[in-house]
Amino acid sequence: MNEKIGELIERVRQLEEDMEQELRRRRLALNADFEDRRIRFEQEVLEQQRRFKIGLAAYILGADWRHAVSAPVIYSLIFPLLILDLFLIIYQYTCFPLYGITRIRRRDYLVFDRTHLAYLNLLEKINCAYCSYASGLAAYLREVVGRTEQYWCPIKHARRVLHAHPYYSNFTDYGDAPAYREGLQALRSGLAALDTHEKK
Repeated sequence: MNEKIGELIERVRQLEEDMEQELRRRRLALNADFEDRRIRFEQEVLEQQRRFKIGLAAYILGADWRHAVSAPVIYSLIFPLLILDLFLIIYQYTCFPLYGITRIRRRDYLVFDRTHLAYLNLLEKINCAYCSYASGLAAYLREVVGRTEQYWCPIKHARRVLHAHPYYSNFTDYGDAPAYREGLQALRSGLAALDTHEKK
């Protein structure tokens, strides 16, 4: 990899870490206590949150008609999402051991913590759980595909790729045949060394 590109990638990683530190400070300011993947709010914070809760009946009766019309379409995606999830699990548990790729912990990508928010009513919590599942599944899919692509075809595209997965920056440049042939095994071996708990 080009030295300048490597430096830029390291700067991006550092910025991401700085952003995560700032988000942690913000959560502490909101008096959220994280214990073993669970969140607990102080009682006074919960009481303050409850003041912003809209009752279920008022929420449904006050809903915008466009939201009501689109809800069945949105929720109909649950079936393809569940099928995708099942196939990703089967794929990863079948293929990754054969290729020597470290398996991904699915639970690291599926985060359901919004149920602890006292200002959300039941329907809002269900909506949030649905979005959390879909977003988490997309991130899980991206990780599975990213590791698979690094194993089979770690070559950058000629055109810019928007929001490429974190492995993409290590791929060989488009058209650089010697680098591809020389670096393929090292890129494959790197997948076996990944920490299962590592967050990309």
